[in-house]
Amino acid sequence: MKLRRIFPGLSLFSLLISLLATGVVAQAPLEGPQLPARTSFYLIWHGSPAGEARKSNALMSLWDDPDFAPARAAMAAAMIDNKKKPNDKPGLTRDEVAQYATLLDNPFAFGYMPRREGAAAKTPAAKETAPAWNGMFFVYDRSGKEELLSKAVLRMRANDAEIPRVTEVTVAGVKALKFDRKSGTTYWAETGKYAVAAGEASVFEDVLERLAGKSPGGSLGESGAYKEAKPLLAGGLLEFFLQVPQIKNIAGDSDAASPQIRALWNSLKLDSVHVFAGHISLEGARTRLQGGILGDTAEGSLFDIWPAGEKQPVSFGYVTPETVYYSESQINLLGIYNIIKRALTQPGSNMAGLVTTMEGAAQTRIGMTLPEAFALTTGEIATIQSSPSLDPDKRVFFAGIHNKPEALKLIRTILSDQVTSERSEGNVTYLKISLKGNQGTKGVAQWNFYHLAMTPDLLLGASKNETLREVLAQPPATGMTSVPKTLQTARAQFPEKLNGFSFVDLQKLDWPALKERWTATVVKSAADPKSADAQQRVKQVNDWMRDVNPGVFPKHLHSMTAASWKDASGVHFDQWVD
Repeated sequence: MKLRRIFPGLSLFSLLISLLATGVVAQAPLEGPQLPARTSFYLIWHGSPAGEARKSNALMSLWDDPDFAPARAAMAAAMIDNKKKPNDKPGLTRDEVAQYATLLDNPFAFGYMPRREGAAAKTPAAKETAPAWNGMFFVYDRSGKEELLSKAVLRMRANDAEIPRVTEVTVAGVKALKFDRKSGTTYWAETGKYAVAAGEASVFEDVLERLAGKSPGGSLGESGAYKEAKPLLAGGLLEFFLQVPQIKNIAGDSDAASPQIRALWNSLKLDSVHVFAGHISLEGARTRLQGGILGDTAEGSLFDIWPAGEKQPVSFGYVTPETVYYSESQINLLGIYNIIKRALTQPGSNMAGLVTTMEGAAQTRIGMTLPEAFALTTGEIATIQSSPSLDPDKRVFFAGIHNKPEALKLIRTILSDQVTSERSEGNVTYLKISLKGNQGTKGVAQWNFYHLAMTPDLLLGASKNETLREVLAQPPATGMTSVPKTLQTARAQFPEKLNGFSFVDLQKLDWPALKERWTATVVKSAADPKSADAQQRVKQVNDWMRDVNPGVFPKHLHSMTAASWKDASGVHFDQWVD
């Protein structure tokens, strides 16, 4: 069952959480350690910030700026609008959107619980299908918002395309309402200062008992997974927690899964990844997102996807004072290949023969085995943008390589007759690639071409050959001397070795030109006659951007920085906006 059924406008919360993620921590209806031990996932919002904390934060001050009001209202309206409501029901006005958005002032928690171990699945009546397990729950502190919450709930019910059957029930000593629909059931109660909703009676009962101070069956705070994730959950305005091995329960009823699906989960070694957790917090003018994916990083697990990282990747040497945006990540392609192959060739799988056939065909096509081909890559993937308006013609992509002669041979083999020209200058080989079939095709326009350049350790790509030559005009720097001070400062706050790093200098962006480019690009895309909702997308773009003064962004925002790294406990990530 959709969360929208549990609480009106919940999708709006997802948008505003990301924009309002600053401030002082308030007590949530239920904190992580208080939740039942069987909780697979939760997200807790501690309420909107206020006072000086709100004024001093860059992201929050942008949100509150009058020049940003048109975008704020349009975003909220787009997220809260129920497109499935009956046609005769009017949509929300902007005043109503602003009013309902104040529900975010108060804390809430929502999450998911799987079926209790040993509990039997629902037995459907003859010729009926048993509804899927819906373990979602929602708890909201309605203090001071009682009237507005009731108004929102009534509106949600009025706009429902299906009239539910309503029954009064008592659960855990609390009087509640049970809403039965074809798609499932929702339980709703307002008890004390809390509003509580859930899709299953046992989940509803568990939550109500926790609110009453009872903890039958143990609490999440006592679990090993929560203790492992606790350092990532300390403090913050918002926190989230997911027991990764239980994804199979959230994705569907694991008890009903086929033996092949269960074997697939096992072959992926999902249990080696224990938790995905983190929090968003305020540190002065900056907003911080900090989290990690924790577990057993021994070889052969899903953590093989991420390499140990580098102190300074090769692409970093091409960053200049003109760089507006830089992003670099490292992926273990051979590790990913081995994980997929192991999953598809597990005992009893009917895919093993197909994998062998595909491997043989690939080897015949490229003249080497797939592991040999992946070994020619370093796993480094990067992007550098030097245009203040983010002109795509000025964007350069990088991919790390080993053994240039063999890597160049592989490129020629894969692209074959799409290579229209090749030229070597010193240790750089330039290639022009046709994106519209082979060279026997007539009438191929210039914009259908792409340009590559291969150095001894990198493959570069850009839509314009001039862009590649500008980047390669100077030898790459070997240290931090050519890197802008702002980027040096951003990089210095993270560990020595990273497997991911990105930086955007928001002060260098030409916001008026960027607004024009974004609007023109989306409107052009939305005008595609093949797009069914083209006009709706045009309207959304116009609503979001038309009345916004682009000068509001550099007035508040300075930079965005993100990094990730791997250690013995897992993969960690840290992101800042100031």
